[in-house]
Amino acid sequence: MTDTAGTPSQGTLGPGAGASATGRGLIRRRRRRWRRGGAIGVGVVLVAAVGTGWALYAKLDGNITSDNAAAAELARYEKERPTALVKDAQNILLIGSDSRSGDGNARYGRDSGTERSDTTILLHLSAGRHTATAVSLPRDLMVDVPACLQADGSRSEPMFAMFNYAFQKGGSACTIRTVEKLTGIRIDHHMVVDFHGFKDMVDAVDGVEICLTKPINDKAAKLKLPAGKVTLNGEQALGYVRARKSIGDGSDTDRMDRQQRFLGALVNKVQSNDVLLNPVKLYPVLDAATSSLTTDPDLASLRGLYDLVRGLRDIPTERVQFLTVPRESYAYDANRDQLVEAEAEKLFTQLRTDAPVAVAEEVPRDSTTKNPNSSDGSQEEADGDEESPAPTFRGNTAAEDTCE
Repeated sequence: MTDTAGTPSQGTLGPGAGASATGRGLIRRRRRRWRRGGAIGVGVVLVAAVGTGWALYAKLDGNITSDNAAAAELARYEKERPTALVKDAQNILLIGSDSRSGDGNARYGRDSGTERSDTTILLHLSAGRHTATAVSLPRDLMVDVPACLQADGSRSEPMFAMFNYAFQKGGSACTIRTVEKLTGIRIDHHMVVDFHGFKDMVDAVDGVEICLTKPINDKAAKLKLPAGKVTLNGEQALGYVRARKSIGDGSDTDRMDRQQRFLGALVNKVQSNDVLLNPVKLYPVLDAATSSLTTDPDLASLRGLYDLVRGLRDIPTERVQFLTVPRESYAYDANRDQLVEAEAEKLFTQLRTDAPVAVAEEVPRDSTTKNPNSSDGSQEEADGDEESPAPTFRGNTAAEDTCE
């Protein structure tokens, strides 16, 4: 059948071009189907990726416990709390809880229903995030602990006691108020982590390398290690930072030095492996860090933690500093500590005003009031046109090699 022009009509097309099983028409139809199918496939992958990403985000976000009770207690005492003096500088109180409750913690002792702060660190982040200064507060330091809200709803009596008594009596809020009264420094945020969370963090970065001058065999800490360079897993790391009886001189001073050097090595490991810039490496670290983490409400989300951490990744390891608050044996009990008032106040003033602090492994006596750049350690008057040198305290940085 043909039309008036002699061309085959549409209804009687034979197996010509565009009609046969091998013609251009079929190719075009296949391409259209492929494009539709490909677009649907890509869409499914994208939806799955977004869904997976959201599920991971929701999991991490849900790991964090918000310390609402502490926030309410601190709000009650807002008028007596110190004022933050420098915009953008941050002070975070890091509390390591010795709680035996919770997953995996019972092996470290009987759960008595109470907990104390096994380790407490005041972390100062400078405005502009040029430096990070971590100050250890000894648990045996004698301090004024205020009246605090206890777990049973009653209030404790104010008393002069060991520092870790504050956490036992009134948790993080009582510890924060004690630190603020002691230092005059406003605490902007706080984090509480238990044994399990610490171990998981170390395991998430595939262990942390330290250097031992001699072997360790500490049955109480369940720790047996050879001398030399050793990569500690989470269980070993926990024993290492908590051991007292068979490592060093058995003092809390030696233990805090060890903790600081370990934290420096951990910071080095995280930065050298680009963990903060690699999502694949970062996820297990975040999962471990958040699973046993309790924070103030402002930090109790991934967004809150990200806002805090993103400025830290660019701080050079030599500017991540660790030191212990200046202290000496307590006058009435050699097993307790007290502040060295003049040096401690110098440190607290520097942190309050976001002024620089320097650390060195060996510091001459009274060096916090002397020029650390002086070759003989003697006191020098700063020229009127020159900036006064930063006071120097005994400590170390994350850049130092523990084997050197």
